[in-house]
Amino acid sequence: MAVLFNSFEAWKKECEDNKVPLYKPVLDFEINQKGKSEEDIWAGIDQAYQVMKEAVQSGLNEEMSSYSGMINNGAKKVMKFPKPVLSLEFQKLVARALAAKEVNSCMGRVVAAPTAGASGILPGTLVTLQEIHDVEDRKIYEALLIGAGVALILEKRASIAGAVGGCQAETGAAAAMASAGITYCLGGSIDQVFNAVAITIQCMLGLVCDPVAGLVEIPCVVRNASAAAIANSSAQIAIADVSPVIPVDECVDAMGEVGQSMEARYKETAEGGLAATPTGRAISKRVLIQDIEVMDDEPDPE
Repeated sequence: MAVLFNSFEAWKKECEDNKVPLYKPVLDFEINQKGKSEEDIWAGIDQAYQVMKEAVQSGLNEEMSSYSGMINNGAKKVMKFPKPVLSLEFQKLVARALAAKEVNSCMGRVVAAPTAGASGILPGTLVTLQEIHDVEDRKIYEALLIGAGVALILEKRASIAGAVGGCQAETGAAAAMASAGITYCLGGSIDQVFNAVAITIQCMLGLVCDPVAGLVEIPCVVRNASAAAIANSSAQIAIADVSPVIPVDECVDAMGEVGQSMEARYKETAEGGLAATPTGRAISKRVLIQDIEVMDDEPDPE
């Protein structure tokens, strides 16, 4: 029987008892749930990764201006800026995460991993990882399966939706998926992979969801970039065998508890946080007026 992904402890036990790699129970779960062949599953993952890479390229090479005006080619500006804060690789990581998320904000095609609101994090991290370490595609695909397993557990024990658990649940989940994948690709053990998830959750815990004007643009886009950075730092810490102290399943439960205790205004309602600032409210009013004008301009149905 396939693992049900109720806990990281059960996932680890399945791998150790059957001497299979970390991605294998996720692959079996996918085959069992979708009724597809292993070949079909790998083909689907390949297609998803191609879309991720295309989103990165589109965000860096095409016009990225959103209807609201809040998104205006930020990824290109970061990529072309002549002075990296840390290194050229870090600059590329940030720009790529911004790029893929800007594509989503500008109504382009992305992979919801695990949501559209967090769709820049896995592309930014994995494309950059592959470039730096020359990771083969098959290893990236295995990492994506492992990320899917992480998301399954987070969804069951906490949440992966900003409307339910705040941004900690949305960009936090994507960052946890990414840190697990990075650690795996760099040869981390099962414990190190899961420690990376735990450290990521600890770093993202309590982040509210407060989209300005109710649009998944500000601060969502920049949070994708910062979450990509956190995913890398968490992987770096975990693969050095630094313990998160609090076990990963307990970290997930803490995320769920924090999400449940958040007031509704901090869960994608655009009623708190940055959305409730004077500037945020002014943007919301302007966007609403634009929407009304567009509706007024539409011809009456015959």
